[in-house]
Amino acid sequence: MSTRAHPFARTDSSRWAQWWWTTDHLLLGATAALITLGVLLQFGTSPAAASRLGIASPFYFALRQCAFAGLGVVIVLAVSVLKPRGVRRVAFFVYLVAIVAMMALPFLGHNAKGATRWVEFGGFALQPSEFMKPALVVLVAWMFAEARKGEIPGVMIAFGLYAVAVVLLLMEPDIGQTALITAAFGAAFWVAGMPLAWILGMGGTAMVGLVSTYFIFPHVHARMAVFLDPKPTEPGQVQRAAEAIAAGRAFGRGPGEGIMKVQIPDMHTDFAYSAAAEEYGLWLSLLLISLFALLVIRGLYRAMKIAKPFEQVAAAGLFAMVGMQAFINIVVNLGLAPTKGMTLPFISYGGSSMLAMSLTMGMALALTRRQFGPFAGSDDIGPSDEAD
Repeated sequence: MSTRAHPFARTDSSRWAQWWWTTDHLLLGATAALITLGVLLQFGTSPAAASRLGIASPFYFALRQCAFAGLGVVIVLAVSVLKPRGVRRVAFFVYLVAIVAMMALPFLGHNAKGATRWVEFGGFALQPSEFMKPALVVLVAWMFAEARKGEIPGVMIAFGLYAVAVVLLLMEPDIGQTALITAAFGAAFWVAGMPLAWILGMGGTAMVGLVSTYFIFPHVHARMAVFLDPKPTEPGQVQRAAEAIAAGRAFGRGPGEGIMKVQIPDMHTDFAYSAAAEEYGLWLSLLLISLFALLVIRGLYRAMKIAKPFEQVAAAGLFAMVGMQAFINIVVNLGLAPTKGMTLPFISYGGSSMLAMSLTMGMALALTRRQFGPFAGSDDIGPSDEAD
């Protein structure tokens, strides 16, 4: 009896067989590894978070993360099988729904820690801005590609989409997400080959806007003050997170043996990286960084080999956004930047974060798939733009 090493034969012409042989397995494997680690690490931080919030089940957050991860896997698979036209359709629908939800936040939103970012329903809190981010990147890439044809004012429409998102984020307020989508928008702008003068102008405007938040938003001023002049007798979350990483040393205190997770309220969310470093040590910290580096570097490499403008710009923007979000979270955990309220993709607890990041990776995988059929193996990667 013969056995097959792969789930599909190369001669299989079914949709899922095409998906398997055209999807980058390194990107798929790195995504699967991060989702798995995110679930496993929550079993270490969940008891402390549940106890602090008075929840009877010690693994309440870990079990919910399992459910989010399962749904996230479904989203990755369902979206990654789409063709570029399908990705654009999904992005348009998601952006529209997310923007409407963000507009409704002042009236229906849930306020927490001085910001109104969540819509609550059925015991679940949804953060619309998380889903708006990948959708915005795809839509602006589409507009940049259309601008090359000269048929519509694509660049102006792209800036309009970006401006609407920024205004709504600042109303919440959410400075961290504003900075992230600005950086992702800038990356897409750069890859799209826009004039250097425009790029420099946008960069200067973004810097002025970032500095102005220090004077406009009191919470930004307060966080910067704590970061620049921390009080040793009253260490904040950033200082304690950095202490947790240092305490982990090479091999950590041991699974479930972390101390700082009892003292840091957001250890299972924004500071999940520190919790992992304290309990498992430097080796796991480096593994997480390596997985994100593989995801971003491999993703950008695949994106740069795509011949079609839309697929290239959208894929590069999505991978750049994932990399920048991971970088921001990690440097905050290391005590090198003030708190941003930004999750570590796939690792931090949170349904919105897990599902939105799954959508992001699903889109990125779909856009970087190789041609199937007579063009397989060519350097011009990316699925054909035929109708679904």
